[in-house]
Amino acid sequence: MKHLPIRSSLTALAVAAAFVGGPAQAEDPIRIGGIYLMSGSAAAYGEFAQQGATLAIKEINESGGVLGRQIEATFEDGQGKAAVAIQAARKLVYQDKVDALMGLDSSGVAQGLVPVLPEMGKPFMITHAATPDVTGKLCNKYTYRLSVNVDQNMAGAAAIAADSGATKWTTIGPDYAFGHQTWEFFGKYLKAQKPDVVLMQDQVAFPRFGAEDFTPFINSVMDAKPDGVMISLWGGDLVNFVRQANDRGFFKQGFQVLVAVGAATEVLAALGDQMPEGVWLGTRYWYDSWDNPMNDKFVKAYKAAYGTPPSYNAEGAYMGIHTFKAAIEKAGSTDSDAVIAALSGLTVQAPTGELTFRKGDNQALIGPTWGLTGPMNTADKVRSLTQVHDFDGKKITPPVNPACKL
Repeated sequence: MKHLPIRSSLTALAVAAAFVGGPAQAEDPIRIGGIYLMSGSAAAYGEFAQQGATLAIKEINESGGVLGRQIEATFEDGQGKAAVAIQAARKLVYQDKVDALMGLDSSGVAQGLVPVLPEMGKPFMITHAATPDVTGKLCNKYTYRLSVNVDQNMAGAAAIAADSGATKWTTIGPDYAFGHQTWEFFGKYLKAQKPDVVLMQDQVAFPRFGAEDFTPFINSVMDAKPDGVMISLWGGDLVNFVRQANDRGFFKQGFQVLVAVGAATEVLAALGDQMPEGVWLGTRYWYDSWDNPMNDKFVKAYKAAYGTPPSYNAEGAYMGIHTFKAAIEKAGSTDSDAVIAALSGLTVQAPTGELTFRKGDNQALIGPTWGLTGPMNTADKVRSLTQVHDFDGKKITPPVNPACKL
């Protein structure tokens, strides 16, 4: 895998005309600002996002740009902290003069940043962070999300769990919004389908994000003897957890295991065959489950550029750039109000098929993918997924939260 610097201005792409046979653009470039995790245990997520965005910018610029202008992107490290992300957003808007913002890997960071976006007046596209709040009670006209949220993901997870035969469930998840909301929505949807299931209260485990030793939490869940476990750890935390859980025999206890975002290729590439077979993994996008020209082109180009299959974070950032392209072209300008109006109800083509932003809350109508881990894909060096379920976003997305007032 090629590694990119933590902070990068893709100005070289604006000069790419020299390599594609045309002169540099006379007009100023369209500037996009990205805020992702680029340090710490989840830094691979930011790296994959930057790669996906870079690929989209290259494609667009080589095809003539947007309204005759090239695209540039500047990336900032949000460090998984709301205060840092807010500072980064203000820098991008006021100093770097970006026309639009995108990013965020952490639900907690999203909860902190979204309420201050109106003061900056720029459209923000969330490509990863999953808390329902930012297209719910914290929604505003500046915030859009093209990726699967916790509500959508857990509706799919509950359908898998309901068919599993497990009746007593517990969880292991990070001790912030994503972990707690994953358990909340999983329980809500599972209870609706299987009223007799038991959702443990005292035998749940919420280690802090970035914890290094998961052994006490692994032991406590094993001692509780559940039938099923919903795991919402992610990034480096999930990698460390799986390795430590293997040492403890966690995956040999006979209970059903669902991992909310386990089919992230960042995680699967790091684990290789240490990720056990027979585990249900969820993801916002699985590169091998969509058969359409855009996905074929994206996967082929990404593998050629970076030597690894794209993750859902790479696809999200890739689509963030393409979505802004579509909205700017529809608006006929980069004026923020015009772009925001163009984004409302917009339908674009994505590697996952047709993608529509709902007017009531700016949430994309998109469903998760769930699959059961199978043999190693030796070519891509990750576990394959079997029994793949691509859930229909139009059917699985709940109604607009009445608390959302755009």
